[in-house]
Amino acid sequence: MFALTFLGTSASVPSVERNHPALLLEAAGERMLIDCGEGTQRQLLRSGAGFRRLDRILLTHGHLDHVLGIPGLFSTLGLRQTSDVMTIHAGPGTLDVVIRMLAGFWGEGRAPISVQFAPLSEGPVVDVGDFAISCFPVRHRGTDSFGFTFQSPARRHLLSDRLAALGVPDGPLRGELAAGRPITIEGGRMIDPEDVLGPPSGGKKLVVIGDTETTEGLFHRVADADLLVIEATFLDRDAPTARDYGHLTAAEAAWFAAASNVQQLVLTHQSGRYEDNEILAEAAAIFPNVRIAADFDRIVV
Repeated sequence: MFALTFLGTSASVPSVERNHPALLLEAAGERMLIDCGEGTQRQLLRSGAGFRRLDRILLTHGHLDHVLGIPGLFSTLGLRQTSDVMTIHAGPGTLDVVIRMLAGFWGEGRAPISVQFAPLSEGPVVDVGDFAISCFPVRHRGTDSFGFTFQSPARRHLLSDRLAALGVPDGPLRGELAAGRPITIEGGRMIDPEDVLGPPSGGKKLVVIGDTETTEGLFHRVADADLLVIEATFLDRDAPTARDYGHLTAAEAAWFAAASNVQQLVLTHQSGRYEDNEILAEAAAIFPNVRIAADFDRIVV
């Protein structure tokens, strides 16, 4: 299960209702940020999420509206001593932006908390057992931008009727079968896991893409996702402007979701030039199962 709390859903200019981009992901006891725009620490407090067990930040790219909240957050974490080591995952160019920003405030290597910088390249990022994170490059105005896939494995469960029919007793032997190991029961009869395990079920796939100027080459990354979070900064009537600034339209995001067989689409990075109902109408005409994220929305996958 993945739980998302949208801490900031604006485009580059915040509004009264929308803060700069940031997203809190919670899964299997892990808590991490995806981007950290200006004001993120206050949004964490306002959402009720707080700072506990927050020790990882994934950055989509290095534009300031996605990273300027890091120094303030680190200052607070240092005062509260709530984080042992913060790991920042980002492209090398983005990490350079963050490292220079932190050095400008506190001097090189003297941030108020311990920080580990983990440069991204296409492929696995981290596997925490109950879910794995991988990343893939996206194109946005010449930056080293990345999207992220969060995937929990499908699991096979024991079929109680098959266990009873085969005479497998309660206890450790059933645990062995659940782990995929054959057992021998009373009378010397061997039971293979395939005899008592059901089909795989329960795996979830979440994809988060920040700013991107195109979806070309990304369809296989997003295919069959339970949830896709992606920007939709412009409407189709302003597609030339979207190209100039390296962003998608709501229609493009919706077509992408439909072509990728996504189950649910959430649009974010909203420009104040449009009303939410305009954006939603354009996207829903193409992909009905869509919503627009608002600050403090919480979605569970």
